[in-house]
Amino acid sequence: MDVLGMEAFLAIVQTRSLTNAAELLHLSQSTVSYRLQVLEREMGATLIERRKGIQTIHLTPFGESFAVLAERWSLLKQEVEVLQSRGPQTSLAIGAADSLSVYVLPPLYRMISQQCPSIRLKIRTQHTMESYESVEKREVDVAFVKAERVAPGMIVEPFYVDEMVLVRLNTAERSPSAVISPLELDCRNQLFFSWGPAYQLWHDRWWNAFTPANLQIDSAALIFSLMWNAQQWSIVPRSIANSLAQTDKFVIQSLTDPPPPRVCYQVTHKHLDSAKKSALALLNQFVTLIYRNNSN
Repeated sequence: MDVLGMEAFLAIVQTRSLTNAAELLHLSQSTVSYRLQVLEREMGATLIERRKGIQTIHLTPFGESFAVLAERWSLLKQEVEVLQSRGPQTSLAIGAADSLSVYVLPPLYRMISQQCPSIRLKIRTQHTMESYESVEKREVDVAFVKAERVAPGMIVEPFYVDEMVLVRLNTAERSPSAVISPLELDCRNQLFFSWGPAYQLWHDRWWNAFTPANLQIDSAALIFSLMWNAQQWSIVPRSIANSLAQTDKFVIQSLTDPPPPRVCYQVTHKHLDSAKKSALALLNQFVTLIYRNNSN
């Protein structure tokens, strides 16, 4: 297909004038006319009706049909040029639990984007079980989840250990260095979020399971929005506390007998193509650098 002729034809279709098409392409009118003729010879059909004394261009029926294909060709040509300018790229689909994607993984996303421009990230927010299914179906290449599961055909390994800490409103007498006993905390003032079975077992050892907290929530971000008096408290992973607890408003404290830390897991399929393996090898280097060497 004659590229110059296609560009001339599309300019004529756009402007409906040989003169305007020539101006658009920064060419002489005779050059545009010649390129159109070359294209018509190649197609074996007339694309433009030529009528003396009529300035506005009209397409022949064949030209009308060909114009639709020419516009598709132009879009495809643009996509190819963009791809060439980017160079070889690999897409990497990541599935992650909401709290991990928002509070734990942003440093990883930034590092990949800044240091590996050849990798295009696709991030999906998913529940843990949904992430396992997505990895199994090859819908995502790697998942970061909050629970371990026996999964044939997949590699499941811990990537981050997040200690659990106490968060309360900051007052003059409360120090971040203080270590608080759970016995000092009234369960009725708790903003309760279920961090999993291990946390629930620990919680029930200290407080009667039949005396529920006044506020039970399903979004960690709500903890900091709904904490309005000094008696309220909540227990959260440190990654979330560090992200949301403003130093002038909240205080983060340790517990004498803390809940088991939240262990987060990385899930990948055992069988990957070479391009995905290379991308995941880079991701694993960053995971080790950011998390495995710096877990709380």
